[in-house]
Amino acid sequence: MGIIWTIIIGFVAGVIAKFIMPGDREPSGFILTTILGIVGAFVATYLGQAMGWYSAGEGAGLIGAVVGAVIVLFIWGLVARRSSAI
Repeated sequence: MGIIWTIIIGFVAGVIAKFIMPGDREPSGFILTTILGIVGAFVATYLGQAMGWYSAGEGAGLIGAVVGAVIVLFIWGLVARRSSAI
């Protein structure tokens, strides 16, 4: 159930992160944005567990997932900018 909850939180976090970081280089598609949000939620969960903030079955909350999604969107923007310059 923890993985399903992380996916749901990541979906919401992806939508919120897109509103926080609108731009031309960030993915504008709804599907890609939500996938990056889900990846951000998993990143936040993994980092939170590695740093001792969350226990072994506990996932990141909404705020942590939004922060993770914003970080993933930022990295995506850097990679997209670099690949379009080549």
